[in-house]
Parts: sequence; C-alpha cells; structure tokens
Amino acid sequence: MANVLVVDDDENQRLLYRQELELAGYTVETAANGPQAIECVQQGDTDVVLLDIAMPGMDGLEVLQRILDIDRELPVILNTAYSSYKDDFMTWAAVAYVTKSGDLSELHYRLAEALEKRGIAVPDAASKRQGQRE
Repeated sequence: MANVLVVDDDENQRLLYRQELELAGYTVETAANGPQAIECVQQGDTDVVLLDIAMPGMDGLEVLQRILDIDRELPVILNTAYSSYKDDFMTWAAVAYVTKSGDLSELHYRLAEALEKRGIAVPDAASKRQGQRE
C-alpha cells in the first residue's frame, strides 16, 4: 500500500485527511509540524507527502526544502488554504499545489498522479475516487 505522510498543524485537518485517505486505501502517517515531518521522511517509508504551508515555527516551504535535501525524488504536494503562495518560486519544487477545499477530489487526483509517476500502485478505492473527478 502507498504510504502518505500528512503534515498539517491543524489537528482536525490531519484527522480528516487520515480518515479520507485510509478509506481510499492508503496507509497514512501524520505530523503536526516540520520537525516531525522531517523525522518521518528520514525513516524512509514515505511514498508521498501532503504538506501544509502555513505552520508555526518551520513553515511548509522550509520543510519542503529539507525534505528534498533528504530525498530529491520524494513527491511533495503542497496543500494550503492560501493560493497566494503559488507565486513563491519554492513552491515550484513540489509536484502539485492544491488549495484546501471541502471537495477532496483534486487532492485524490494529485496523490494518484504523483504515485503513478513513481511507479507505485494506487489503491483500488483511490482509483475509483479519482475516476469520480474525471
């Protein structure tokens, strides 16, 4: 199963994404901040990272840089409530930029896309959710 690391300082967001992604067939780990996320990535069992940008302390863009320093091939999807970060050139290092929404179809699509590019199988339930978007 594909292992997704969800990084968000908002506990409710982490719980929502965990529940939604586990229902789709993913294995999900969560981190509440940048240092926790970096520790998870260093363990080496993460297939894709779903990363919030606006976090206290170490923001998502700094976390993105540190993750890429550890594993340049690890896909990172930025997931934020603020579309204004798209103008920051550092966001270009991510494989996708998804603005938070109650509709998670874009998120499912980008996760599946990132995994497929790495040759990692997408869970059947996730494929069905992705198909609902198309």
